Amino acid sequence: MHDTANAHGRDFFALYWQPHFRDVVELGSQDVNGSLRAHAPATASYIGLDAVAGPGVDRVVAQGEPLPLADACADVVVTSSALEHDPCFWETFLELVRLLRPGGLLYINAPSNHAFHRYPVDCWRFYPDAGMALATWARRRGMAVELVESFNAMPGVQGWSDFVAIFRVPGPPLMRRGRLAQSGAAGDTQNGFDIESPGLLDERADTFDMRALAQLRDQLLACEREREALRARLARTESELARAYDAILALKPAP
Repeated sequence: MHDTANAHGRDFFALYWQPHFRDVVELGSQDVNGSLRAHAPATASYIGLDAVAGPGVDRVVAQGEPLPLADACADVVVTSSALEHDPCFWETFLELVRLLRPGGLLYINAPSNHAFHRYPVDCWRFYPDAGMALATWARRRGMAVELVESFNAMPGVQGWSDFVAIFRVPGPPLMRRGRLAQSGAAGDTQNGFDIESPGLLDERADTFDMRALAQLRDQLLACEREREALRARLARTESELARAYDAILALKPAP
């Protein structure tokens, strides 16, 4: 798990967990440099699913197969850094929604931009409208689900720009202690949706890496200008030294 995925998952549980929640299911739960399980309350009953056995995996499930859990068995379903490796993630999304009770929450973190990383394949990146598209797809398949919030987050030290989305099965009133997009971990976000705000929030066409590249180009241009100024200054100094040398020679007495 990379740095920002870990931080967003931590803040999701801090902001959205409710006292009546009990059952959590995670898809892609193998502990690789950290796990979302560490951020769930100690009172939670936690089931970790993954395609391979390993630390943090309670049940191994074959990719593409129905999840071996009953309908409406969970209050919270989470998946982080997994859907980009799923050839048919939209079908998996329906399975994750199926597990939720009324009022239950689905948390998704998937890369919007960064390195190609096969595990064993790397198929997808998620753009800002992905959350609304997934909610529409579920409704077309007869499943009630709504997008609570989503956003693209600024990369951390490890370079991943995360797409983060939280979905909800209608039920009791939504309760949260704030927007995840406004948490300390999220930092600068863009192109967000929120159930309490109309339209796209913090809309920008340029991605974080595009802005970083533009900044580096500006810095390079400034360095090139400084270099040219130093070259001109050096040329003037060399000319002054040459004139001074000629003047010294002119002061020497003839032999």
